[in-house]
Amino acid sequence: MGAAEILGVAASVSLLSGWRLYLCIFATGVAMHTGWIALPAHLHQLDVLANPWVIGVAGVAALAEFLADKVMWIDSAWDAIHTLIRPIGGALLALAIVDPGDPKWQVIALILGGGASLLTHSAKAGTRAVVNVSPEPVSNVLVSTAEDVATGGLLLLALANPVIAIGVAVLLLAGAIAALVMVRRVLRWAMQRGRTAAPPPTA
Repeated sequence: MGAAEILGVAASVSLLSGWRLYLCIFATGVAMHTGWIALPAHLHQLDVLANPWVIGVAGVAALAEFLADKVMWIDSAWDAIHTLIRPIGGALLALAIVDPGDPKWQVIALILGGGASLLTHSAKAGTRAVVNVSPEPVSNVLVSTAEDVATGGLLLLALANPVIAIGVAVLLLAGAIAALVMVRRVLRWAMQRGRTAAPPPTA
């Protein structure tokens, strides 16, 4: 793979880790263990994810995240707890993808991987906080399920085809930025509405 493809895979995995870190680890491990996806030789550092123990632990964590993410407000608490965990996990996954013989690229991957995971994590957490304001629980489950499907599909697509991974990374980056802009506008609208609805001060 060329530098662009390597960065595309690293960016895709890091960005998706901000949504579902444990699902990323679990899905990658299962795909490698079953031989469904044959990673390029350059990505042999990810072989550890195919270890049955790693798959088992990641599977339990992914199930816990799957359930927690479907319950209103518990999902936001889960996101708050993982504000540090997801960026670290995304940075380490990106670090495992780049050339270990080039310290320069390792430092770049560590920084950008952590930043990418934090970006998508922030977009996810902010979006879910807005969705949780809705009194009905259906929208929360729908959004969470869409995240599950998108994460698994895009992850396997990016790993199977490093060239497509570049497009996946660009799509995720644009989506995360758009979500953050949307959350910012919703919060601004809510604050303005709150000021308007507040009773005038008495003399």
